[in-house]
Amino acid sequence: MRGADVTRESLFSYVTVSKFVPREHPLRPIREIVNTALREMDATFAAMYADCGRDSIPPEQLLRGLILQSLYGLRSERVLCEQLGYNMLFRWFVGLNIEVEPWDHSTYTKNRDRLIEHEVVRELFERVLDQAKAKGLLSSEHFSVDGTLIRAWASHKSFVPKDGPPLAWRRQPQQSGGGLQGPEAHQRDPREQDRSGFSALHQVPQSRSHSRYMGHVLAENRNGLVVDTRLTQANGTAEREAALEMLAELPGEVRKTVGADKAYDIEPFVEGCRQINVTPHVAQNTSRRSSRIDQRTTRHAGYGLSQYARKLIETVFGDAKQHGILRQVKLRGLEKVELIFTLAATVVNLRRLPRLLAMRPSG
Repeated sequence: MRGADVTRESLFSYVTVSKFVPREHPLRPIREIVNTALREMDATFAAMYADCGRDSIPPEQLLRGLILQSLYGLRSERVLCEQLGYNMLFRWFVGLNIEVEPWDHSTYTKNRDRLIEHEVVRELFERVLDQAKAKGLLSSEHFSVDGTLIRAWASHKSFVPKDGPPLAWRRQPQQSGGGLQGPEAHQRDPREQDRSGFSALHQVPQSRSHSRYMGHVLAENRNGLVVDTRLTQANGTAEREAALEMLAELPGEVRKTVGADKAYDIEPFVEGCRQINVTPHVAQNTSRRSSRIDQRTTRHAGYGLSQYARKLIETVFGDAKQHGILRQVKLRGLEKVELIFTLAATVVNLRRLPRLLAMRPSG
């Protein structure tokens, strides 16, 4: 007998949100790892809020939402909160019941400074990494380092000369003879100009402003997990300086190795590594000069292994830009972009950890 096409809304529901999530869904082990890390951060969360007043949105839920945004490459927090309204998978991951309305996207704007002040995302990164360390998934001796450019939220039209007023420009119609005519002929579209002598308007006030940031990652070579991150303004020396800073903070007195590409084959980096008991397994750059890496380093089999392993660090940037939200950040200011970059590195580790933990016997 044919059933009637009648929509009935029940007053009460006996189905939990988790029933909508398949048992083998890849988010289930990720959520377990995240929840374990968040439980260990209870003291930090308690220090973030006052002891009286109206209850806030739980910071655990806010962080799970940010993780979802990075995992699925949602372009904004507005889209994330919209998805929380009807996406049962997202509601389950964040921890929202069916009856609970999702918060407004402006909640992230109001809480972002609090997350930065208490370094919440950095602690989350470390708590997730501690779970990998407890299972013996991290190498304590062999590492790789690299950096990537991150586009800031700035328009091509926002560039101004560093030593002058904003550049007035407009496209002139093509004349029969070709090219631009009149006194404005020299005023080219900023998108077609060399911007080395320009700065971006979007970050003016305090110091030098740039249209790009530089994200730096230190990964261990055993499983390619990120063990440290930095974010700096993009300049000619930021990659090497940030790499030395991260290497110097590695624990343990045992000699370590670090693989890197040709950009690191310069004397300040090579000598800086040796001063902190790190052997630089840097790709040789012989295009214009002699390399700072000689046969004393390259003759060992470990050098070749480091050169193979250091290329895997590119997958970290690929994941964060292709599937995440790092291709161009929508927040302005070094601290806010650093929060996004650290979160992206955390998500890269979360993608890899379930498989690695499943391969390790329990106990």
